[in-house]
Amino acid sequence: MHVAVRWFKNTGMENLVLPAPAPVLLPVSGSDGLFPVRRIFCVGRNYAEHAREMGLDPEKKKPFFFNKPVDTAIPSGRTIPFPVATENLHHEAELVVAIGTGGMDIAPEDTATHIWGYAAGNDLTRRDLQAQAKEDRRPWCMAKGFDNSAVIGPLKPATECGDMTRGAIRCHVGDDVRQDGDLSEMIWPTANIISFLSGLVTLQPGDLIMTGTPAGVGQLHAGETCTISIDGLDSATVTLA
Repeated sequence: MHVAVRWFKNTGMENLVLPAPAPVLLPVSGSDGLFPVRRIFCVGRNYAEHAREMGLDPEKKKPFFFNKPVDTAIPSGRTIPFPVATENLHHEAELVVAIGTGGMDIAPEDTATHIWGYAAGNDLTRRDLQAQAKEDRRPWCMAKGFDNSAVIGPLKPATECGDMTRGAIRCHVGDDVRQDGDLSEMIWPTANIISFLSGLVTLQPGDLIMTGTPAGVGQLHAGETCTISIDGLDSATVTLA
């Protein structure tokens, strides 16, 4: 498929045609199926101990969100270049929720019918850029939305893994356990996240929500392999070249 692009007249590019962007597709656990990703929403500071380790108050206020570009999503098992423009790359283990049925103003008790499935994820973060952005009171976009920054494990249908309200969530770097928490420690459970977010935007099939990370985030170095595991789900692994 190609898309014709209309440019200003007399530029020499009036009839330029560009290829349509390739869809971002993620594997489905235990099958040959693929899940098409539409958008990626991320929840900030959703575990009290992580908020504290970042020097913040974990008081239960309204959840807040940021986005990663769709094409930052990569499947588990990839070896990627060490990200540019950072000397302090961090791992963040997260439960990922995949939306299968869209909607707006979804009540918390109705959110289960909108969830297609779940995955383990790694919200890679250029922490030094984030810290500078915070100091300058500027957006986090370049700290969070860089190439290959959303590592997503195989998606598992919700019918096969339940509501995922509790269960161990861990991050291993090599043989070292860096993060070790439980999904039950979320400040805003998945149902509340989906309900609140659907009051801000109309959720659509293919949307992913990364639900925040427990305490223990830390630095990654070139040559290391980082694995996120969540009870009942396939792991999300990435190696830094």
